Amino acid sequence: MVLYFYISMFVVSLLLAVVYAFIFHKHFNANLTIMTVLVPIANLGFVIMGHSTNVEEALVGLRLTYLGGCFVLLAAMFLIIETCGFVIKPWQRLIFIVISMTMYVFIITVGYNDLFYIGKPDLDFANGAAYLANKHYGPMHTVFYIVIGSYYALTIAALVYSFFKKKQVPRQILILISIAITVSIVGYLGGRLFVKDVELLPATYNIGMIIYIIVSSRLRLYNAPDTVVDAIVQKGDTGFISFDNKMRYLASNDTAKVMVPELNELRVDHSIESNEWLKQTLIPWVNEYENDQEKDKQYIKRDNKTYLVRINRLQTGKFNRGYQFLLSDDTANQQYIELIKNYNSQLEKEVEAKTKNIREMQDKLVLGMATMVEGRDNSTGGHIKRTSDCIRILVEEIKKDNVYNLSEEFCNDLIKAAPMHDLGKIAVDDVILRKPGRFTPEEFEVMKSHAAEGARIVAKILEGTNDEYFAKIAINVAHYHHERWDGSGYPKGLKGEEIPLEARIMAIADVYDALVSKRVYKEAMSFEQANSIIIEGMGKHFDKSLERYYIKARPALEEYYSKCA
Repeated sequence: MVLYFYISMFVVSLLLAVVYAFIFHKHFNANLTIMTVLVPIANLGFVIMGHSTNVEEALVGLRLTYLGGCFVLLAAMFLIIETCGFVIKPWQRLIFIVISMTMYVFIITVGYNDLFYIGKPDLDFANGAAYLANKHYGPMHTVFYIVIGSYYALTIAALVYSFFKKKQVPRQILILISIAITVSIVGYLGGRLFVKDVELLPATYNIGMIIYIIVSSRLRLYNAPDTVVDAIVQKGDTGFISFDNKMRYLASNDTAKVMVPELNELRVDHSIESNEWLKQTLIPWVNEYENDQEKDKQYIKRDNKTYLVRINRLQTGKFNRGYQFLLSDDTANQQYIELIKNYNSQLEKEVEAKTKNIREMQDKLVLGMATMVEGRDNSTGGHIKRTSDCIRILVEEIKKDNVYNLSEEFCNDLIKAAPMHDLGKIAVDDVILRKPGRFTPEEFEVMKSHAAEGARIVAKILEGTNDEYFAKIAINVAHYHHERWDGSGYPKGLKGEEIPLEARIMAIADVYDALVSKRVYKEAMSFEQANSIIIEGMGKHFDKSLERYYIKARPALEEYYSKCA
C-alpha cells in the first residue's frame, strides 16, 4: 500500500509538471520552474526506495529524495521572499546555493563515510514497501536540519513582515503561501508523528506545488506592466519589430507586418540593408536616436494611415542588444492635430488682419497728429513726408554695407517713425512756434522742450503696443534727433555713440530737408550750399561714419527734392 502511495504521488507530480508546462508564462517566477522539475525527481526517489531489494538501491532513492530537502525548499524560499517584494541580491543567492550544494555533496557520500549517516542503514520492509531502518545520523545531518530550519525561519519572517508591513502584497497570496509552508513543515518535521512507516513528503510536495502554481497564476493579475503588455499584444493594435545592434532582423508580430509590409521580405538574422525602404527609413531614425535619446518618435504615412513609431533599446538584463520599434495607428490623433493646426492658422490670420487694422489706425492717428502739428509750424508743408522719404533713401545706402547690419525691421520701423519726430511741437505755444524770425534765448529754451515732450507723447500713444521694438525706435527718434555728435545738442547733451543710431540718421534727414526746403521765413538753399553745410557738420553735428552713406545717397536725394520743388 505504501509503495502505491509513493507511485501515485510521483504520477501526480508528473501531471502537475504537465499542467505547469501548459499554463507556463514567461513572467512566471523561475524558482517555480525549478520546483516543478525537482519535485517529480524527489518523488521518484521515494518510489525507488520503496521498491528497493537491497540497501544500495535504497540509497540511490534516498539521494534523490534529498534533492527536495536541499533544493526544492531553497527554490520555495526564493519564490516566497520575492513574492513578498524583497530583492535577493546575486551574491546572497549564490551563498544559499553553495550551502545547499555543499549539503547535497555530503548526502551523496552516504555509505562511503560517517559524516551524514554513521555506517550503512539496514533495509527493512513494512506495508509492502522497503525503507531504511537503523539509521544513525552523523554531524552533517544535524547541520542539514539547521539549514532547513533556517530556510523555514527566513521564509516565515518574510511572510509575517509582509503581512503587517507591506500593503502592496496581496493578503490572499500570503494566506495561500502560509498554508503551503505549514503543510511542508508538517510533512518534513512531523510526518512520522501522524503516520508510521510512510513518508508524507511526496504529498506535501504536491500540495505545495498546487498552491504555488495557483499563486503564480494569480500574481500575474497584480503585475500591471505584464498584464498591460499582454493585453496590447493580444489585442493586436500595436506592432513590434526588433533588430540587433548590427540592424539584423530578429522578429516582429503580425500587426507590424501589416503596417510595414516590407518585413515580409526580410529573413531572420539578415541585415535590414537587404530592403531599400527599410534601410532608407529605419537606419537614419536609429542614428538620430543614438545622437539624441529624446528623439525616440517618428511617423510612417501609408495608405491614408499615419503610424506612430517609438524607438527603444532592446535590452536583456543590463545589456543593450539592439533596437525595438513599437508601432501604433496614430491616424485619428494626427487628423485631430491637423484640424487644430488649420483652426489655429485661420485664427492667426484673423488676429493678424485685425492687428494690421489696429496698426493702420494707429499709424493714421500718429500721421494725423504730425500733420496737425506741421500745420501750426511755419513750414510750407510736406516736411513729415519728405523726411520719411529722405530716411528711406539714406537707409537704402546704409543697408548696402555690412558695417551696421541693419535689419529690415529696423529700416521699416525707422521710416515709419520719422513722422513722429516733431510731435512734441504740439505743446509749444503758437507765438513761438510760428515766429518768422530768430528765437530769443528764452523762446529757444521753450522750443527745445519739444524733443522731450515728443518722446513723452510718443510713449503715451504707443503704450501697451505689442511692437515694443518699434516703440523704442519712435521714442528715440522724437527724443534725440536734435542731439549733436560733439555733445552740443539737446535735450540731454548726448555725445557720439551715446546717441541712438536711429536718431543720428534722423538728424541728417531733418536738417537736410530744412536746408533745401522753402519756408515762410527763408528761401530754399541750393543743393551745393546744403551739401556744404552737411559735410561741414560731419564729426560735429552729425556722425562722421554716416558721411559716406550720405555722399552715396546725395544724387538720389537731389533727384527726389528736384521733383518736390
